[in-house]
Amino acid sequence: MTMTAENTVTAEVEALVREHMTLVSHLVREILGRVPAHVNRDDLTSAGLAALVTAAQSFDAERGASFGRFAATRIRGALIDELRSLDWASRSVRHRARQADGIRQELTAALGRTPTAQELADRMGVAVDDLTAVEGDVQRAMILSLHGFPYGAADDLVRERGAGPEEMLLHRERIGYLHDAINALPDRLRTVVTGYFLLERPMSAIAEELGVSESRVSQLRGEALTLLRDGMNAQLDPDLVDEVDGCVARRRLAYYRQVAAAGTLRTRLSVTTAQGVPVAA
Repeated sequence: MTMTAENTVTAEVEALVREHMTLVSHLVREILGRVPAHVNRDDLTSAGLAALVTAAQSFDAERGASFGRFAATRIRGALIDELRSLDWASRSVRHRARQADGIRQELTAALGRTPTAQELADRMGVAVDDLTAVEGDVQRAMILSLHGFPYGAADDLVRERGAGPEEMLLHRERIGYLHDAINALPDRLRTVVTGYFLLERPMSAIAEELGVSESRVSQLRGEALTLLRDGMNAQLDPDLVDEVDGCVARRRLAYYRQVAAAGTLRTRLSVTTAQGVPVAA
């Protein structure tokens, strides 16, 4: 960290920055899970670290606020500004996603079932890998996948953590249920979710591990996201659970019960700190 005559970095400021650098990493990691893969981690990290330094320099402990919360607000603001400066969901990607959705609906009506990735790609005149890449960008941008938040503006992607005690408790419980829901997934679905979203592995590597095509991995990812969403809603908001019939309904019900029995409030809260920050494994 450098020092200038106009803006001297004291030992106290440097200590605050070093102590809270992991906060920047956490907030950047949280955002990267919700945006397309081409958003640059280093750009976000640089913006976050600059905001952390500024926060440390302007922090006044006598006002009674904790530095962690004060810095988090500044860092979120900087990350929002950085996201706004990026064209992270290009027009071409959005156009192709809308086109794919329209054709998928047409084929579903014509075939009486959901079309395969190959059928959809053939109808669009593109390679399956190209279609998979577009869908991957869209799903990363939407990620209600693992967090349940809708696709929207940059402000929506960086949630304000100024929640009260009750809201924070509910937030932490939801994260705990997410952990339980992931662990309760069937092996193949859990491998896809863990590899793609948590370990950020390429889809090709996951496909090779499972011995299937990348388009099949994409289908498994979609199945897993739906199951995760309903598995969590079954515990937190049953009215939002999709209705299904027959064997599928029985399998879903067994999964919901497994999620419910996987832990207690204490174990679910144990995966985060009192501030809602994930506990390192």
